[in-house]
Amino acid sequence: MSEKSMLPSRSVYKLILVNTTSVYFKPNVRSEQITLPYLPSVDTQIDAERTVRSEKLACQENNSSRNIHSLGKHRKMDCDPTQALLRVFMYNLPPEFHFGLLGWKGRENQIWPNVNGSGRIPRYPGGLNLQHSIEYWLTLDLLLSNTPDVVRPCSAIRVKNSSQADVIFVPFFSSLSYNRHSKPLGKEKVSVNHMLQNKLVQFLRGQEEWKRLSGKDHLIIAHHPNSMLDARSKLGSAMFVLADFGRYPADIANLGKDIIAPYKHLVRTVSNGESAPFDKRPILVYFQGAVYRKDGGVIRQELYYLLKDEKDVHFTFGSIGGNGVNSAGRGMASSKFCLNIAGDTPSSNRLFDAIASHCVPVIISDQIELPFEDVIDYSQFCLFVRASDAVKKGYLLNLLRGIKQDKWTKMWEKLKEIAHHFEYQYPSQPGDAVDMIWEALSRAGAKFSFVCKSSTATTFRTLKCLRNGDCTLSHFRARSMLLRPETSSS
Repeated sequence: MSEKSMLPSRSVYKLILVNTTSVYFKPNVRSEQITLPYLPSVDTQIDAERTVRSEKLACQENNSSRNIHSLGKHRKMDCDPTQALLRVFMYNLPPEFHFGLLGWKGRENQIWPNVNGSGRIPRYPGGLNLQHSIEYWLTLDLLLSNTPDVVRPCSAIRVKNSSQADVIFVPFFSSLSYNRHSKPLGKEKVSVNHMLQNKLVQFLRGQEEWKRLSGKDHLIIAHHPNSMLDARSKLGSAMFVLADFGRYPADIANLGKDIIAPYKHLVRTVSNGESAPFDKRPILVYFQGAVYRKDGGVIRQELYYLLKDEKDVHFTFGSIGGNGVNSAGRGMASSKFCLNIAGDTPSSNRLFDAIASHCVPVIISDQIELPFEDVIDYSQFCLFVRASDAVKKGYLLNLLRGIKQDKWTKMWEKLKEIAHHFEYQYPSQPGDAVDMIWEALSRAGAKFSFVCKSSTATTFRTLKCLRNGDCTLSHFRARSMLLRPETSSS
């Protein structure tokens, strides 16, 4: 194979100047064959020819909820790689990186548990571990994608040849590794978590799949804010699935390449039929959790002293111990508004507990990033309050008490409509959290964002292009009045 890259003559790069930033893209050429300048490895038998599927550049008026009704519903339930939104190659890492962390032991040389019904699927630990279990659900979904007669969306399907893949998936249960194995045991000087990260870096950097694009098409799940602490800077060119960007420098994690995924909520899902309406929710405002936090979470204690003695307000310390989760679930389901206040990081699981309880979230976290913001308009079912306003005496309660029943009911109805987008399920279902993450990746995995100006507001646009260095990454993001309305009035 020649090491020289051979590009079709019609693949002439064009230059577009967008807000003084250069963005390169290719003309819309369907199924264009490109020979990449790398040598295949013997182990993976990488095919030098990769199919690049480019799409037309669209600059339409943005509407955050424009596709919300169709998400997942247009996917066939039985698909092959040519029908899937994403073709995903998953490394066959040893079990010590994934299900082995759950205590699973297969037969000799068995890497994955059976997902075809003949074996028992290892369970993920409960409690607070569960909220960051995204790695588990995505890995199971990929394993199941090759199982015949299984009803699941066709958003992502596992392929055995990396040359056919849009995305290279790294099946490391990094959040579980941090939660369970971050402290050295016995005479060990290095923790299992640290050891696994070092081994992962060494493995990935030795793979031809990583070398050909410097890892830019690799997907690593690091949902716990402290997961991948030792390896993140060494693998920062990869795409991450995160809870937020609170503990990441911008050059390692950013909206230009990474995906924000919802936490797995801990409280019981309230069905639409049992969801209490406005006049059946006696509590105006609900918060139960850790009050004393560091960094941006200091605001919690300020609000605690402002609100703890107010009428119709439940603001108390709480934990998952004892009956804490069930108590919180009942409290949220009996409340009109649930506070989601910044903690040690901008995000928390409390937002997704509120959504599952159909309690209108009040988000007090100035630096928060929300899952699927490009297709879900959170202003239709959430309230956003600046931290500086929330701590003003009387401000928050006056705002919430001023919201009339009809306005609250519209938000409540929207909560019931969108809540399933935040449910993690196995097998995955159309439009659930697993399906939404794959769809978000299909939009963002090769996405370079730019800004188009309209007469009303700054809106977001996307340009799909190759993730191989041919496009200069530039990401612009502005929270316009259309997406983040002021909350100074009801």
